[in-house]
Amino acid sequence: MKIFTTALIFISAALVCGQTKFNEPPQWAKEAVWYQIFPERFNNGDKSNDPKPEDMEGAWPYFTPEGWQIHPWTSDWYKLQPWEKKTGFDFYRNAGLRRYGGDIRGIIDKLDYLKELGITAIYLNPVFESPSLHKYDASMYHHIDNNFGPDPEGDKAIWEKENPADPSTWQWTSADKLFLELIKEAHKRGIKIIIDGVFNHTGNNFWAFKDIVKNQQNSRYKDWYTIKKWDDPNTPENEFDYEGWYGVKDLPEIKEDENGIVEGPAEHIHLIVKRWMDPNGDGNPEDGIDGWRLDVAEMVNHKFWMKFRKWVREINPDAYLVGEVWWKDWNNYEMFNAAPWLQTQFDAVMNYRFTRAIKDLVFSEKYFTGVRGFIDTIKTMMNQYGVNYYAMMNLMGSHDTERHASLIVNPDNMYDHSGNPGQNPGFDVRKPNEIEREKQKLAVALQFTLPGAPQIYYGDEAGMWGGDDPDCRKPMVWEEFNYEVEKSHPLGKDRPADSVFFDKQLFDWYKKMARIRNGNKALSVGKVIFMEELETQNILAYKRILDGEEIIVIANIKGEPEKFDINKAGTMRDLVSGNKINCSEKISLNGYQIMILQ
Repeated sequence: MKIFTTALIFISAALVCGQTKFNEPPQWAKEAVWYQIFPERFNNGDKSNDPKPEDMEGAWPYFTPEGWQIHPWTSDWYKLQPWEKKTGFDFYRNAGLRRYGGDIRGIIDKLDYLKELGITAIYLNPVFESPSLHKYDASMYHHIDNNFGPDPEGDKAIWEKENPADPSTWQWTSADKLFLELIKEAHKRGIKIIIDGVFNHTGNNFWAFKDIVKNQQNSRYKDWYTIKKWDDPNTPENEFDYEGWYGVKDLPEIKEDENGIVEGPAEHIHLIVKRWMDPNGDGNPEDGIDGWRLDVAEMVNHKFWMKFRKWVREINPDAYLVGEVWWKDWNNYEMFNAAPWLQTQFDAVMNYRFTRAIKDLVFSEKYFTGVRGFIDTIKTMMNQYGVNYYAMMNLMGSHDTERHASLIVNPDNMYDHSGNPGQNPGFDVRKPNEIEREKQKLAVALQFTLPGAPQIYYGDEAGMWGGDDPDCRKPMVWEEFNYEVEKSHPLGKDRPADSVFFDKQLFDWYKKMARIRNGNKALSVGKVIFMEELETQNILAYKRILDGEEIIVIANIKGEPEKFDINKAGTMRDLVSGNKINCSEKISLNGYQIMILQ
């Protein structure tokens, strides 16, 4: 009776508050300031749970060198430690062996830091049990990785008592409970949390797949994956073969039919959705996650995602779904128009098209689009995505691309192509200079004042730099630590000796942009009008308008000073500098300067 009453109260409150319609993104997602966390590299809050060699078994590169240790958090990124040198492999082969010990306690300990920065929503890369550093190869979906929690060995003992196929046997491990505490503490601070749902594939250590390997065609889970060939026990060789994601055998693909993921794994995924969105099952989702980021979403049938949306919205009508719908044709540099995935499936996608547009406006000479080209790109996306555009996750860096700062240092590469020295020997690994930092600040200001919800990839606000995976996954730079100078190069080349430290000035800029956005709803949900009358080769200008309030944003996208007339009577206040601007006189903008006029 208590559960029914609680659920009834929640449903009634939702109706009174005018809850989000099924096909619309939630209002909070349009106003969100996102922060993406790669858990293993964010903060080591509990050194007692650090991974051991046995915790890594089954993960690439499938061995642990003699003398292996948790990697020093503050070490020179490309420098090989003694146990790495023993392997005889280069940096990029060794990178998969590294563990830095980031965990859930480390995230909880830094929630006040995120609150100070102005963050209102967190996106966590995968947190489910897995032997890898990235966790995109889940061993199970119903438990948080035991090395993210306070009692790894105790959690293993709990797993042994369960039947992973039977939710009535599932218990809450210490890692699970700590994750629920993270949700509670985040919600207490007004911060939403979504997590990565990797449902196109599992790891080859996933419990159901291991049962197939053991029992072959006699496994009750034999129809969960696309099996090409069974092993013949009468021959010495192992003929067992199956479909892996992009052919990668570490990542067996979950089977699909004309309706998407087949019944067995689909039912299991439904149970997983319930477990993490309403952990205590009382009908009130406040104790659960606030949505999902869905990995390689374009590789799963639309019909399944429609079903998934229904499952999610039945539990929490205000939940947010964002898909990874990205490259349509990587070789020909063509990204998807993600409109077919919106409304009936997702509220938004990770908007890499926005990243590329900013890159080609502010950073690049070779791919420079000009102001007009940039405006056309934004208008095209807004026309394609409609109301969903305001909930787009507009990012400048992620776990899968060059970091924001290194995108600026290497401006004339194609985005997400040959983005580190392992792929491109000419990729520049150095720290940004002062002018490049000004470009970063301008790009962030555009990100926070244009439609779409801005996302900060962990550490970009602290001054971190790095190429594409694995170089975008360095351990977070914290103010309280002293870091080694970066002077190593993965290919043994000469490079500048770059000091590594928490960049307080840059942090304050991100904090200011978040404060301005959070304090002015017009910048998140207001209509945008590009001011073509002010547009020049170097000047981008636009208005954000909501309920009679008007904010004007004017940006100088190049390094030379510009003067222009705004042709408006009276004065406005620049929210960036705090200065009053006489709009009837000529206005001057320094190189890469932006004004946000109210």
